[in-house]
Amino acid sequence: MKETGLHGKVVIVTGASAGIGRATALRFAEEGAKVAAWDVNDKASGELIREIETAGGEASFHAVNVADATAVQDAVAQVIGNWHRIDVLVNNAGITRDSQLVKWKDGAVAATMTDEQWDAVINVNLKGVFQCTRAVVPVMIRQAGGVILSASSVVGLYSNFGQTNYAATKFGVIGMTKTWARELGRYKIRVNAVAPGFIATEMVRAMPEKVIESMVSHTPLGRMGEPSDIANTYVWLASDQAAFVSGAVISVDGGIVLGT
Repeated sequence: MKETGLHGKVVIVTGASAGIGRATALRFAEEGAKVAAWDVNDKASGELIREIETAGGEASFHAVNVADATAVQDAVAQVIGNWHRIDVLVNNAGITRDSQLVKWKDGAVAATMTDEQWDAVINVNLKGVFQCTRAVVPVMIRQAGGVILSASSVVGLYSNFGQTNYAATKFGVIGMTKTWARELGRYKIRVNAVAPGFIATEMVRAMPEKVIESMVSHTPLGRMGEPSDIANTYVWLASDQAAFVSGAVISVDGGIVLGT
């Protein structure tokens, strides 16, 4: 099998403390990468560093709110200070604040999506991806190459009820990905997005059983995805095996489009 070429590469993973982000950090570590784990939550940072090192990688942790441009720039400087380069950025951090645009009941407006719900999701899921990528790209240009990977979603392809804000960000990530692939290819920087379906993260497992059963019933493969399914896709896209893949959106969803 062709080598991935990721041993010794420097990889930033945002939203790395749990779920897909944690699985992704550990999967890159298994390839021998140097993993800079970023997350707004630093409570389990020591444990995460130990897990990354046990998996075979070098590790650092940075408490970063990706919606804060200064915090992002400072964290990039720290990564450069530690390891002198950045080879891969995985824009994984994301949040939800679900609500109908307008909930109508008994002939009147019962509720709306608030400005706070809109702004919170836009700031993390869209602006955060923009800010992290903007901060890292000059480093990659100077070193003549790199890989940018971002989390979209099946919601970014097909929308979803009650997720105006989330869908806007995930559609937006796809637009930015395709634009950046055009702009940055000349510098040997590849840019791709991954669109996960229903993934068995801690957040999803906490949902009511009926909701989970509905998710599975709409997935032709008959199960939810595991965080490792997404992590493996990120690793492949970052690897030498995907050297001619750029501007792509890879759906990892168990065929859910066919089942809806």
